[in-house]
Amino acid sequence: MITRRRILFAALSLVPLAAACGSKSDTSEASKVIAVAKTTTTSSTVALPLGKPSRIVSLSPTATETLFAIGAGPQVIAVDSFSNFPAEAPVTDLSAYEPNVEAIAKYQPDLVITDGTNTELASQLNKLGIAVLEAKAPKNLAGVYQQIETIGAATGNIAAAGKLSTKMQDQIIALIKTYTKPTAGKVRYYYELDNTFYSASSKTFVGALMAQLGMFNIADKVDNSTTAGYPQLTPEFIVGENPDVILLADSKCCQQNAETVAARPGWSEIRAVKAGRVVVLDDDIASRWGPRVLDLVQTIVLAITGVTPDPAIIYES
Repeated sequence: MITRRRILFAALSLVPLAAACGSKSDTSEASKVIAVAKTTTTSSTVALPLGKPSRIVSLSPTATETLFAIGAGPQVIAVDSFSNFPAEAPVTDLSAYEPNVEAIAKYQPDLVITDGTNTELASQLNKLGIAVLEAKAPKNLAGVYQQIETIGAATGNIAAAGKLSTKMQDQIIALIKTYTKPTAGKVRYYYELDNTFYSASSKTFVGALMAQLGMFNIADKVDNSTTAGYPQLTPEFIVGENPDVILLADSKCCQQNAETVAARPGWSEIRAVKAGRVVVLDDDIASRWGPRVLDLVQTIVLAITGVTPDPAIIYES
């Protein structure tokens, strides 16, 4: 059985976010993306298809969201069982974590996109003449934007991907600049991955994103080379650290919410609980690095400032 933690750990990057959010893509950068997409090979014989592949299989929920966000939805013929967004995605019983090569091949794809966590899958598909793009978890926000553009180039949707990437950069930078100054370095938070108190430290993609928002992660105190960004905390440690904000990324998997947290022994005295700052996140958005990263940032900004971000920043065309 695939555990929730295995899925989350595979999905989230273990490397800190860069200090800057990344620069906008100019013409030269877009050209580099196209060149990478056109020359990348997944074996010595199978290259990514040129032009616009018409039979794409996505085995990455993040890639699925990106494909539909850049207008490549009509090219997608099948997605894995965890690709539950958007609603029109053609969900199948294909597994991204225990993939069946024969089942994938039956769809006769001209391109398969994975998250790169299964190291043998690409070579297995290559032997069948199927091209693979491994869209691995990025190291930082700049990597998020780059990956969106790479998928755009590989699928013949570079213009739409570039537009989406630039828009995301503008909006996230605006949010960070506008709403973190009053709280920078003052907000202590606990990020909950499941109800056995596994957390994500600042070494993870999502943890580093919180650091960009001026938040201090209590899990950093106990994270080490063995826990590799995902330490399991104890209830006593969390209560003792008395976080200002609790972020729940286990509302779907484990049915956790403000009420269940407050009912835990001793937790009703934690500052976050007393102040009503137990924030229920969408599990899926919290574990993916695609276009909905903006939604995650917006939710967190609201939680730490109590101020709803300006719609002009979030929804500008």
